[in-house]
Amino acid sequence: MRVFITGASGWIGSAVVPELIGAGHQVVGLARSDASAAALTAAGAEVRRGTLDDLDTLRSAAADSDGVIHLAFKHDIAFSGGFEDAADADRRAIDTFGEALAGSDRPFLIASGTLGLAPGQVATEQHGQASAPLGAHWTGGLAKRLANAHATAALAERGVRSSIVRLPPTVHGDGDHGFLATVVAIAREKGVSGYIGDGANRWPAVHRSDAAHLFRLALESAPAGSTLHAVADEGVPIRSVAEVIGRHLALPVTSIDPDDAAGHFTWLAAFLGMDSPTSSAHTRELLGWQPTQPGLMDDLDKGHYFATPSS
Repeated sequence: MRVFITGASGWIGSAVVPELIGAGHQVVGLARSDASAAALTAAGAEVRRGTLDDLDTLRSAAADSDGVIHLAFKHDIAFSGGFEDAADADRRAIDTFGEALAGSDRPFLIASGTLGLAPGQVATEQHGQASAPLGAHWTGGLAKRLANAHATAALAERGVRSSIVRLPPTVHGDGDHGFLATVVAIAREKGVSGYIGDGANRWPAVHRSDAAHLFRLALESAPAGSTLHAVADEGVPIRSVAEVIGRHLALPVTSIDPDDAAGHFTWLAAFLGMDSPTSSAHTRELLGWQPTQPGLMDDLDKGHYFATPSS
C-alpha cells in the first residue's frame, strides 16, 4: 500500500514508518519542518510538506494514497492550555480525511488514548464507545477528542475502513520524552521520587515498537469501525514506577498528599493520579497481536530514562 501518515516523524510515527516500509509498504509522511522532512527522507519515506491546518494538502494526499494513518496532534498547543483548540484542529483533519476516503473502503487509522476510560476498573475496547455512558471528567477538550474518535468510527458507515488505536499514557522506549520522562525529570528537580496517595493506582503501558506493529496490523486487516487497544502491561502501580525511579536516581521514594499533587507534579498531577488499568484481550484475539518488547518495568531498568545529557 501507499500510506500517508501525519505525525510521521513523531515518537510513534518514527516507529510506524520503518514498520510499514519493512513490510513492503510505501510511506508518504507529512512534514512541517526541514528537520522532519530530513528524518523522513533518511527513513526511506516520501515527504509531503504541510501542517494539520493545510486541509487541501491533507485531502490531496489522502486521495493519492491507499490508506491514511493520522498520528499528529497539536501537543504544543494542548499543553499550553489550548487542548480544545488542538482537538478542534484534529477534528477538521479527521473530517477532511473522511471526505477524501468516503466510499473507497480504504483504511483510515487514528491514534486515541486509554487514560480515564473507566477509572477504577479494567477498561476494555467497549468502554468509551459512542453508546457508552461517560464519567463526569469527560468535559472540554477530553470530550472533544473522544468525539473525534466516535466520528472516525462512524466513517465505517460511509465506506471507510476506519479504526481507532488507543494508546496508553506510557508508550515507552529509548528516546521517550513523554509522560514517563517528565516524571523522571520532576523527581530530579524535587529531589524525591513521588507518587500520589498510596500509589496503588495503575497505568497501562506499551513499548513503542509493539504499538507500531499494531498500527501495521490494523492498516492491513482491522475491520471497519473497530476500536483497538495497544496495551502490553494492563496496569503498573505508579508506586512501583516511583520505586524504580528512586533506585536509579538514588532518591527517597515519597508519597505526595493528593492536596499537594498539583504543586509537586504541576500539569501531570491530574493524569498521574488516575487508576486506569486497560485490557487488550479483544485486540489480541481480533488481529493476533502479541507484544514482544520489554514491559515498562524491565524497560525502566535498562537505564536509558536516567541518562543525563553529559552521559
